[in-house]
Amino acid sequence: MRLTINFSLKKGRARVNGKAPIYVRLTMNGQRVELSSNIFVIPEKWDENGQQHKGQNDASMVINNTLDKIQLEFLDIYNQFKSFGDEFDVNAIKSKYLNEDDGKYVGILFVFDYYLNSMAEKLHRGYAMETYKHYKSSRKRICNFIKFKFKTKDYPLGKIDYKFLDEFDVYLKTKFEVHQNTAWNYHKHFRRVLNLAISLRHIDKNPYGNYKVPLVTTHREYLTSEELERIENKSIEMDRVRLVRDIFVFACYTGLSYSDIHKLNGTHLQKGNDDKDWIVIDRNKTNTRCRIPLLPKAKEILNAYENYPATVYSGKLLPVLTNQKLNSYLKEIGDMCNINKDISMHMARHTFATSITLSNGVPIETVSKMLGHTSLKTTQIYAKILDEKVAEDMEELKIKLELKEKKK
Repeated sequence: MRLTINFSLKKGRARVNGKAPIYVRLTMNGQRVELSSNIFVIPEKWDENGQQHKGQNDASMVINNTLDKIQLEFLDIYNQFKSFGDEFDVNAIKSKYLNEDDGKYVGILFVFDYYLNSMAEKLHRGYAMETYKHYKSSRKRICNFIKFKFKTKDYPLGKIDYKFLDEFDVYLKTKFEVHQNTAWNYHKHFRRVLNLAISLRHIDKNPYGNYKVPLVTTHREYLTSEELERIENKSIEMDRVRLVRDIFVFACYTGLSYSDIHKLNGTHLQKGNDDKDWIVIDRNKTNTRCRIPLLPKAKEILNAYENYPATVYSGKLLPVLTNQKLNSYLKEIGDMCNINKDISMHMARHTFATSITLSNGVPIETVSKMLGHTSLKTTQIYAKILDEKVAEDMEELKIKLELKEKKK
């Protein structure tokens, strides 16, 4: 099955100005279709054998380059169809070229790339780099699934159904052993790309209408006030480990994520209406503006590194290492402080929400604004965590009181 592409001049359809249209002829498996290229030339300037416009001037080059692009586009469509592994004919190729197909011959990855390209053009103007990276990761997972399951480079949108989505879910959980909520994120991105396919009129409805992916309530680990105090007061001799400890403590008293602390510079330190120091920063993840009053402990850490060589050179407020290195050292610090928790930079954000703010009576609406949450529901998770802790403490108290009563 081979596609042949030829260009021919239709002299019988010449216009009043004498120019005739160039037509594209597609031939495959004995079938043939023709369509106009929307290019008109003077017949004497057309080379029928070479299938190009005569001459070396700019006008000839533009026409010939356009014809080359048309030929490449048809070949791309042909190769895309071949990768699907389904039967197709020249009429399907023509329909795809004219955007008249119904989604049967439009690939998932084709639309996903359209989405990513659009997102890339809007970076920092509606989309954050972290979001873009997450979508690229989802695209990679879907691409790998298609290669694994169907042995093709792409898969038609029109063939996506409940079975496809369920097999993709199984693939994520067996091949990569992802958590349910991680799988939910991949599905969320895929669902949005399919919504785009509807907007582009490639498909009529989203297959996710029948396929639901639940979110599982997770326990967000945080440090208690006593555990945080243990880390703060720990005497650490190694400069690098002490630096990691200080950055972590700073995060605990500001609620900033690693990526936001990494970009923190002098412009983010501003005077508030109370004439005190505030951190004003747009979150990398959501581009939401956060306004955080600088607590004494956080200010103390900034002052300690004000003249640190790395901060002076970079213009940043703190000499931040890579997230991987920080988390590696934090595990070591946890062992040093006898804290049996998997300490990470993200735990600092949870600690700020729970032990630093909510536990000390800061209203949940205020905490939500400082964390840069786009929904109060996200912040309410921390309030539930505290309720669970209160319930656990009260249960322990109940047991102690019962033991005392039995002793009497």
